[in-house]
Amino acid sequence: MTVTLSDFFYELTSNLPFAICTVIMISVIFVNGSTDAANSIATCVGTRSLTPKLAIIMAAAFNFLGAFIMTRINNSVAFTIYNMVDFGGDPQQSLIALLAGLAAIVIWAVGAWLFGLNTSESHALIAGVSGAAIALQGGFGGINGSEWVKVIYGLILSTVLGFFSGWIITKVVTFIFSSVDRRKTLSFFKNAQIGGAAGMAFMHGAQDGQKFMGVFMLGMFLSKGYSKVNDFSIPVWLMIMCSLFMGLGTSIGGYKIIKTVGMSMVKLDKYEGFCADFASALSLLLTSVLGIPVSTSHMKTTAIMGVGASKRLSAINWNVVKEMVTAWLLTFPGCGLIGYITAKLFMAIL
Repeated sequence: MTVTLSDFFYELTSNLPFAICTVIMISVIFVNGSTDAANSIATCVGTRSLTPKLAIIMAAAFNFLGAFIMTRINNSVAFTIYNMVDFGGDPQQSLIALLAGLAAIVIWAVGAWLFGLNTSESHALIAGVSGAAIALQGGFGGINGSEWVKVIYGLILSTVLGFFSGWIITKVVTFIFSSVDRRKTLSFFKNAQIGGAAGMAFMHGAQDGQKFMGVFMLGMFLSKGYSKVNDFSIPVWLMIMCSLFMGLGTSIGGYKIIKTVGMSMVKLDKYEGFCADFASALSLLLTSVLGIPVSTSHMKTTAIMGVGASKRLSAINWNVVKEMVTAWLLTFPGCGLIGYITAKLFMAIL
């Protein structure tokens, strides 16, 4: 089963909860492009391989390509997100609960911004929607454990895989170029890092784009009166729409996040920036193929930590790391609770 563009416009103009869901979803995709996507180019800017303006333009283009191309090749992440919660039952009531879950993401994002926390929109999406599903079903029956466990795998993998791949790749590159005059490698690693940053931006679009597509398809089916659809395909128009808004969000910027991740956490040389980009992009490709949803921000920052640790642990600014880890740990219970309370409130009022 699929949804045509005319179906989308019909539901958009005839179903108010779905219209609000769409506006919120597009807004979250836009914000994701301007925040999470900034991580994909942070090291590239931090090592001065590209200017912020050029890096943002490149990231916007490759975010678009990643969300579009990867979804056509392998859309397993979208299906994982779609199946991880149970919004079965009355479709209209379920749509209201989903609306509440999306509203929770906005509330959490605004709160995090006010307190200066660098949060992950991916984690907020999963938490908010999960909290709303629990409220809808009156308990943890709203969670599909066999699919949600992949989120846990993602948290572990993005930490372990990101850190150790960054550490190992840096060690390997250092060994290979140990006998080469570092000045002669600057041009090579400058170009290599630009390529690595492009790959990272591509995989960010592939991972995060599919998460939003999965939730969007859930909203579409609920709006059309289907409480559960097990077999569907993601339409091309949805891939293009999500890709465009993510790319547009990236083009607006995110220089503060670029500065925090690419300049403040670890001071990197060009070859180290390449190692961080290559490690995180490779790790994201693996998790995407396996259908494991991960935070691209989480993966990139742990890869940078691994690169820093390959020199010495003191090379890492642990105060910045502490702030970021605190934000990650707070997102699931915090945004999940907001999603739960908001869903209960919306279902009682609407």
